Amino acid sequence: MFKVLVVDDDINICELISLYLKKEEFEVVLAHTGNKAMELFARENPDIVILDLMLPGIDGLQVCRNIRNISKTPIIMLTAKGETIDKILGLEIGADDYICKPFDPKELVARIKAVLRRIEVKNENTSLVEYENFKIDLANYYLEINGALLNIPPKEFEVLYFLAANPNKVFSRDQLLNEVWGFDFFGDTRTVDVHIKRIREKIEGISNKWQLKTVWGVGYKFEVISFEKNDIL
Repeated sequence: MFKVLVVDDDINICELISLYLKKEEFEVVLAHTGNKAMELFARENPDIVILDLMLPGIDGLQVCRNIRNISKTPIIMLTAKGETIDKILGLEIGADDYICKPFDPKELVARIKAVLRRIEVKNENTSLVEYENFKIDLANYYLEINGALLNIPPKEFEVLYFLAANPNKVFSRDQLLNEVWGFDFFGDTRTVDVHIKRIREKIEGISNKWQLKTVWGVGYKFEVISFEKNDIL
C-alpha cells in the first residue's frame, strides 16, 4: 500500500482528496501547514507528496526545496495560481507535476498513479552510463562530473540520464515528456526547455567528446563525438 502525504491549509480539500485516495486503497496522512508537513514527512516516510503552494508559515515552494534537499520522493504541486511562471518555478525546484485548483479529484488520483508507475519502472530498469568526465547512475541516483558528485533536481537528473543513455539520438520535446514525465503528463513542452537550460548550466564545457545539443526545430540530443560501444556500461 502506497502512503500519500497531502498538504493543504484547506481542511475540506484535504478531506476530499483523502476520501478519493482511500477508495483507491492508499494510506493518507494530512498536514495543514508547511511546518507540520516537514514533521510528518520525516516521521511517516510517504511514497508521494501532494503539496499546496500557498501555506501558512513555510510555503509550498520552500517545503518542496526542503524535501528535495533530503529526498527524491515524488511531489505533485497543488496551486490556485495558474500562471506559467508559478508552474515552471515549482518544476524547477523539483516538483514532478502540478495541478491547478479547482481540480477533478479523479484526475489527481490518475496523476498520482502515473507518477508512482514511472518510479516503479525506473527502479526496475537501472544502469550506469559513463563518458569522459561524466558518470550517471540511475540505480544509485548519482551524477559524477570530473570525479565529483553533483546534486541536481530529480527531473533534471532523469532527463539527462535518458538522453545520455540514448546517445546521438534526437528526441522531440513531446517525446521527452512522454519518456521522462510519462504519457499522461498534463504540462506543456516549455517544461522540457526549462530543464535542458538548467542542465546545460551544470555540465556545459566538461568535455569536448560529448555535449547536450539543441537540434533546432526538432528537439535535443546527447551528442557523443567519440562514441564506442563500451561507453555505456
